[in-house]
Amino acid sequence: MTYFEDLVTEAQMHYSYHYGLYANGDSIYPLSSKKPLPYEQLISEFSRLVKNSDCIIVGGASGLSAAGGGDFYYEDNESYRKYFGKYAKKYGFKGAFAGTMARWDTREEFWGYLATFLNTTQNAPLRQPYKDLHQIIKEKDFFILTTNQDTQFLKLYPEAKVAEIQGDHRFFQCSCCCTDEVFDATEPVRHMIEEMGDDTAIPTDLIPRCPHCGREAFPWVRGYGNFLTGKKYQEEYEKISKYLLSHKDKKILFLELGVGRMTPMFIQEPFWYLTKTLPKANYISVNMEYALLPQSIEDKGIAITGDIGKVLSDVKKEMYYEE
Repeated sequence: MTYFEDLVTEAQMHYSYHYGLYANGDSIYPLSSKKPLPYEQLISEFSRLVKNSDCIIVGGASGLSAAGGGDFYYEDNESYRKYFGKYAKKYGFKGAFAGTMARWDTREEFWGYLATFLNTTQNAPLRQPYKDLHQIIKEKDFFILTTNQDTQFLKLYPEAKVAEIQGDHRFFQCSCCCTDEVFDATEPVRHMIEEMGDDTAIPTDLIPRCPHCGREAFPWVRGYGNFLTGKKYQEEYEKISKYLLSHKDKKILFLELGVGRMTPMFIQEPFWYLTKTLPKANYISVNMEYALLPQSIEDKGIAITGDIGKVLSDVKKEMYYEE
């Protein structure tokens, strides 16, 4: 097990034991009671911490994509209707995830929905918050850690600079994990979408199958089924662990963007621990609802409660205005 995975595993144990606390939006760690700075000062401090850092580890979670329009997962909103309208009309789903957990009459229709879901994220344009983030960090030595599976970061950066520790919508795996291999999902999804047209089901012969055992395939993502924690999964953890261990003695900034209370164990709590234990580390959190700052690191970081898209845009303007 790699260094960073050890931190995640410990945080997962805390989450399981104290689930009720987390579900109420709280934390097991004492939180800072310091009065937050005014918004303009927080933006200036964000800019200062970036400029004074030697390197940055970005922790990007679902709130980052939602801030740029990827907000169709849990809501029956305009973007959901744009991409999933025929299923919303037929089944009354209230958000994209509702369809992934529904009981379908046929596998053909299930895969019609899932192909629509994967096609939507695989081919989404690069969202504005990601563009602004890039402008903020591009002059720095940085690494990206993400729980997002929508491949937004990989539209910007090479694989070596991004660790996707909860999977990737570009890949399938065997649903029963008969093999350690993951395989391409982009071409099969494209074919499914083309053949389905305005219908809601795909042809039977397009249901993706494992090339080794013939069982049905499945997206290589945590949350959809029997998530394969094999070779590629370990490689993702190795990337973040190697970067972290090779930069731990530098002035490292942990930048957490959009972590919700369902998944604090993958980015947030490891970042808190590392900020506390690494003497030159600092921390920034930006979250629409839950920008939490532990007492133990209240003098080493800031937490900004607000729209991530606006915050990143304002920081970008601040940095370039100062220059």
